[in-house]
Amino acid sequence: MNQVINKKVKFLDLGLQDYKECWDYQESIFGSIVNQKIDNRKAAPEAQVATENYLLFVEHPHVYTLGKSGELSHLLLDEKGLEEKHATFYKINRGGDITYHGPGQLVGYPILDLENFFTDIHKYLRLLEEAIILTLADYGIAAGRINGLTGVWLDHVEQKNPRKICAMGVKSSRWVTMHGFAFNVNADLSYFGNIVPCGIADKAVTSLHLELGRAVDESEVKEKVRNHLVELFGMELV
Repeated sequence: MNQVINKKVKFLDLGLQDYKECWDYQESIFGSIVNQKIDNRKAAPEAQVATENYLLFVEHPHVYTLGKSGELSHLLLDEKGLEEKHATFYKINRGGDITYHGPGQLVGYPILDLENFFTDIHKYLRLLEEAIILTLADYGIAAGRINGLTGVWLDHVEQKNPRKICAMGVKSSRWVTMHGFAFNVNADLSYFGNIVPCGIADKAVTSLHLELGRAVDESEVKEKVRNHLVELFGMELV
């Protein structure tokens, strides 16, 4: 365990950024934190240095990403189709299957040393989901979880028309996390028609603006999600 606990989290809103550029940035931060943990293990307790934590918010241009456990067949576009949709495609090192990112979707990448908070990946995923569930409740929308499926769902109890509003996919090594969640706020949902979202063929995808019947102030949504994450994790944003 860390000898020096640091609950300070550097928050950065990156705006609209290319997926690969942001992925490389995540990897650099992730690698730096992991290397610090390795150095700390070799150092005397009094010589250890606190590991850093980050929370990145970003929107991406149209892109499809496939996790380690995903099936390439779940992408329903060939190279020409991707070009026509002005979209890119990447195989990446997170868990989960295929998903879509694009304008109007809030993507959150917490790069945390969980030894500064708790060492429980299940709890980590549930708290990410909870931040979105609480945000949706702020807008009068009841959301929750479906057993055996990650992410945040509407109509999660009766499941007459269950629909996902937020996808999750994370990577963790030495208790350091990267990747995160994708929350459909004002997203163009037609792009989900080009994939089998998260490998689930029989359930729909939705967005906050569709459920409310109006466009949503994305800066307001960001603030709500950020505040819920701070409270749930006991973060101190800097």
